[in-house]
Amino acid sequence: MSDQIVTRFAPSPTGYLHIGGARTALFNWLYARGRGGKFLLRIEDTDRERSTPEATAAILKGLDWLGLDHDGEVVSQAAGAARHAEVAHQMLEAGKAYKCFSTQEEIAAFREQPENKNKMFPSPWRDADPSSHPDAPYVIRLKAPREGETVIRDAVQGDVTIRNDQLDDMICLRSDGTPTYMLAVVVDDHDMGVTHVIRGDDHLVNAARQIQVYQAMGWDVPVFAHIPLIHGPDGKKLSKRHGAVGLEQYQAMGYPAPGMRNYLARLGWSHGDDEFFTDEQAKEWFDLAGIGKSPARLDFKKLENICGQHIAVTDEAELLHEIEGYLAAAEKPPLSETERHELLKALPIMKGSAKTLPQLLEKAHFVLAQRPIEIEEKAAKALDAVSRGILKQLTFALQHANWSREELEAAVGQVAEAHGLGLGKVAAPMRAALAGRSATPSVFDMMLVLGREETLARLDDQAA
Repeated sequence: MSDQIVTRFAPSPTGYLHIGGARTALFNWLYARGRGGKFLLRIEDTDRERSTPEATAAILKGLDWLGLDHDGEVVSQAAGAARHAEVAHQMLEAGKAYKCFSTQEEIAAFREQPENKNKMFPSPWRDADPSSHPDAPYVIRLKAPREGETVIRDAVQGDVTIRNDQLDDMICLRSDGTPTYMLAVVVDDHDMGVTHVIRGDDHLVNAARQIQVYQAMGWDVPVFAHIPLIHGPDGKKLSKRHGAVGLEQYQAMGYPAPGMRNYLARLGWSHGDDEFFTDEQAKEWFDLAGIGKSPARLDFKKLENICGQHIAVTDEAELLHEIEGYLAAAEKPPLSETERHELLKALPIMKGSAKTLPQLLEKAHFVLAQRPIEIEEKAAKALDAVSRGILKQLTFALQHANWSREELEAAVGQVAEAHGLGLGKVAAPMRAALAGRSATPSVFDMMLVLGREETLARLDDQAA
C-alpha cells in the first residue's frame, strides 16, 4: 500500500447531496489535506435507472460551494464495468469464485421455507464439477469462507467481528455480465490506490464482504473508518421532517461555506473544547481518533453561532462572493455593480453582528435602498411632526460638519440636548429617514457609509 494517504468520496448520483454525505466528504478531505495526501472523487453511477446527470451536477456544485477540491479527474464507476468484470473472472479462474446457475425462483422457494428464515442461500453450484454446468445463464459468486470470522479493524468503531457463516456468497457479476456494487467498490478503491475508506457506519456490514474480496485477490485491505450518522435534534435519523437535509438547501438558507465546514467538522468530531477554528487548524487537528462512536445531533442554533463567527472574520471581498452565491442559490435577483460597490463599503460595520447572509443583507438594507426611501410601518411611527422638525435642524447642523464619527456624534448630541432629549429619541427618526427601518446598524455607521450628500438628502426627504 502506498505511503501517501489517499481518501475518496463516492456518492451515488440518485438525488441531492445529503448533509451527511457532505460531512463524509469533508472528513475525507480534511484527513488527506492535513497529511499531504490525495482526496479523490468517484461517482458511483452503476444504478443506471436512478442515476442522473442532474444529480451528478448537483453533487459537484455542492462540493465546489463547500470548498472541497479533489485531485485528478472525477471517476465514473459505471465506466469501469469491464475492469470489474475482469476481476470477477480472475477470481473465478483462481477458484475464489464460482458460477451459480440457481434461478430466482429457486432462491425465492428456499427463502419461503419457515425453517430457512434468516439463513443464507446455500448455492448447490459452489463445489459442483464444471462438467455438470448447464448451458444456461449464471452469476459469478464469491466463494466466501464458511468457517471462522472476518474482522473489520475499524479506526472509529474498533474491531468488529462477524462470523463467516453469517455472510453469504455474494454475487459479484450478474447474469447479464454487469458487476454488482459490492465488487465495483473494492476494485475501484484498489485501482485508485485508496488507503483509507472513511464513510457512514451504514456501510459497516458491507466492509466484511468487501474485505473478503480484497483477500480473495490478495490485495492490501485499506484502513476502514465508519462514522456514525447524523441525527436530528430529537435524536432520530435525520430526515426532511427536521428541515434541510440537502447541502444546497443550506447555501440557499444563507449559511456561509467556511461556517458550514467548521460546523460539519465539529459534528461528530472534536479537538478538545475547540468550537471555532479555521480550515488550516482543522486540517492540522483532524484525526480519526477524534471521531465519536455515537450519532451526532444537528443543532441549528450552534450552526448559526459558528457561522456568525466566521462572517465576522471573513474578508469583505470573499464575503461578497458568498452573498452572491447565496442569492443565486436562493433564486433571488443578483446584485448590480452599484449595489456591489455600496455593499462592500458597508460590510466592515455590519459583519460582526450577523449570523447568516440574509441577516447580513437585512442589516445592509440602508445602503442597498434608493431614494425615496420606503418606510416600514413601525419606523414611520417615529416620524411625527416634532421629529420631522428635529430632522430639519439636524440637516442644517450636519451640512458643515467634518464627516468623522466624532463630529457627527457631537452635532447630533447638540441637537438632542437643545430639545431636552436623549440620543435614542433622536436616533429613531434618523433610522426611519436613513433606512426606512426601526432596526438598523448605528446611525453614525450608516452616515459614514452613505456619505455626506446621501445622508443629508435622506434626512431632508423626511424633514418638516
